[in-house]
Amino acid sequence: MSDDRGEDPQLIFERARGAFLGLAVGDALGATTEFMMPGEIRAQFKVHRKVVGGGWLHLKPGQVTDDTEMSLCIARALITAGGWDLKGIADNFLAWMRGKPIDIGSTCRRGIRDYMRKGQLETPYNEWDAGNGAAMRMAPVALYTLGDPALLDRYAVEQAHLTHNHPLSDAACLAIGRMVQGAILGCDRFELHAMTRELVGKHPNFNFNKYKGHADSYVVDTLKTVFHYLFTTADFEECLIGVVNQGGDADTTGAIAGMIAGAFYGPNAIPKSWWKKLNPTVRQEVEDSSELLVRLSPWAGRGGHCSSGTD
Repeated sequence: MSDDRGEDPQLIFERARGAFLGLAVGDALGATTEFMMPGEIRAQFKVHRKVVGGGWLHLKPGQVTDDTEMSLCIARALITAGGWDLKGIADNFLAWMRGKPIDIGSTCRRGIRDYMRKGQLETPYNEWDAGNGAAMRMAPVALYTLGDPALLDRYAVEQAHLTHNHPLSDAACLAIGRMVQGAILGCDRFELHAMTRELVGKHPNFNFNKYKGHADSYVVDTLKTVFHYLFTTADFEECLIGVVNQGGDADTTGAIAGMIAGAFYGPNAIPKSWWKKLNPTVRQEVEDSSELLVRLSPWAGRGGHCSSGTD
């Protein structure tokens, strides 16, 4: 799909901010219900719809987890280097891990430890690497490569393979990146849905037509949850509430839904009561990073006129 809609550049920057801010908000909202069953959520909250912290990690209201923190690691590396820097990303991941984060997935930990011990920038294929830990951190990659689909495809997989090397993880990263970019560049709902059909055409596991409600960390179940609520709801808030009330790996389903819906609906659609609860330092870095990453992108390098695609 090629696209040159002549969008107001300010709209592009706003939607990019919506993507990164949506990720952080979805992370903070979903962390409360992570590992809960829908029935447990209903018993405790009726409907979980506020950023209140708590959950199994005993978070403060507005505190984020590894989804946002690893995304910011990528953003810092690219902004510091002024370009793509896979080793810089790995170094940021390592510094983050050494800082004893509140949460880190086992696959991410293994990949970062392998980099620490061996300098390894690509983990070997592993049949157990089809988790969502690479997909959750796609927002900064999508912003940095805005306007160049080939770069998106290359860098999405490079960053994924630091910790996850599996075809389903790779496919999820590519689909998320394309959807975020498409939404930023003004795609409509039908065009976004076409991107999911392309993914399902190549990997039928992702078919979400008969959504069963599974929302665990298996990347297929993660994206089925995200897609189901993205296309059966009418705004950012409704989408995110639906996703996080499924429980399971709710911080990550929330983060991924937040980055796509945030790009599609824009930052003004994110409830003020949610983003105001975010840790102020995190919120400021997320918002600043979104603009800086877009300014480094091919879209900005061409003066704000670009093509996006899924081919």
